[in-house]
Amino acid sequence: MADTDIVCISPIDGRELVRRPIMSEAAIDAAIGAAREAQRAWRNTSVAERAGKVAAFLDALLTMNQEVVPELAQQMGRPVRYGGEFRGVEERARYMISIAEKSLQPIPADDEKPGFRRMIKREPVGLVLVIAPWNYPYLTAINTIVPALMAGNAVLLKHASQTVLAGERFQMAMDRAGMPRGLFQNLHLSHDQTSRILGSGLVDHCNFTGSVSGGRSIERAAAGSFTSLGLELGGKDPAYVREDADIDHAIENLVDGAFFNSGQCCCGIERIYVHEKHYDRFVEGAVDLVNAYVLGNPLDESTTLGPMAHKRFADLVRQQNAEAVAKGATAHINRKKFTADDGNTAYLAPQVLTNVDHTMSVMRDESFGPTVGIMKVRSDEEAIRLMNDSPYGLSAAIWTSDLGAAEAIGERLETGTVFMNRCDYLDPALAWTGVKETGRGASLSRLAYESLSRPKSYHLRQI
Repeated sequence: MADTDIVCISPIDGRELVRRPIMSEAAIDAAIGAAREAQRAWRNTSVAERAGKVAAFLDALLTMNQEVVPELAQQMGRPVRYGGEFRGVEERARYMISIAEKSLQPIPADDEKPGFRRMIKREPVGLVLVIAPWNYPYLTAINTIVPALMAGNAVLLKHASQTVLAGERFQMAMDRAGMPRGLFQNLHLSHDQTSRILGSGLVDHCNFTGSVSGGRSIERAAAGSFTSLGLELGGKDPAYVREDADIDHAIENLVDGAFFNSGQCCCGIERIYVHEKHYDRFVEGAVDLVNAYVLGNPLDESTTLGPMAHKRFADLVRQQNAEAVAKGATAHINRKKFTADDGNTAYLAPQVLTNVDHTMSVMRDESFGPTVGIMKVRSDEEAIRLMNDSPYGLSAAIWTSDLGAAEAIGERLETGTVFMNRCDYLDPALAWTGVKETGRGASLSRLAYESLSRPKSYHLRQI
């Protein structure tokens, strides 16, 4: 591969799927200049006018689903039977459009003073750079693109090389919707070019979704530029099945939460703590469900578990599983039942591990793959301690029939989102955020508009 190209290798067969040249420095500067010019006009349009244009973009994107679903399978391995991402894209986009007017309204001063008019208005930050990941290439990007545009900003998108076609689909939909020229641009950038853009202060805000190491690189690149950052990084999301849980519901949903998309979900379940009352039943049920998966070509409608996006990701999970077993863990899934996994490709058999503990990488470090460790616990206290024993904090799921207990436990958990009796879902009305090494900032909800706009105070005295 030339260092001037962006290349996507398909996990289906290891062949080159897409190759694109990276942009020249002159083209990058021209794109930024066009974005700045377009944003100056866009910021002066009404929120209602912006809503019409952004809704037209969304409608144009949704018409592409038939082409996008197999593209996703070819680029990152998700089985076509699951129908892509556009249901969630539409839910999030339409919600963020619907709340924009209210979220961006002026905030009056809390107390009135005769002879004064005092308020805080929200103004767009200017130019927003979105650096999107491959695992959910449409859902993750839409979280920032739509509210950024609705807030009056211009947007530059740098998509992951593994899902380069997703960035091009966004551009195609924007163009079909008649979005002002230059206001949204999909850029093919190298890492060095991205760092230059951040370090030079050419953008006003950057939203990055990716690894912790990637987030640190973004922070280093932006240091001293005063570019604000939103970072969603690693995760090791836990679940706790309490004594009063509906055990069948918990088994079904937690297995799906751990293995959907081959475990390549930002808020996928990576470790499960089960009350001793339900432990044996839970493990038995989980193993039965996992054994029923069909690992194979994601373009085949019968496939329920596709390959991981790249062989190196599969190899990491293989190493974690092997280390756990070497330290005494029990592996419940026989790899030989999943013949597509020969140990040398992106195809990886799912795995359920017990007799695990937090000395093992699989219970401590992000896996981002089709494996899960299950531990027995005896109390809420033990579960809380183990759930918090992590450098990450994106989401945590509690399975219980007691709403009060779920809220009380949630208040003690070091996480960005607390779920009860569900997992692996983003409600656009709630802030999507993380703590510790999972990152900083918030997307979705009205709080997204706060990070994508800046306050401007008005202190007007009448004389």
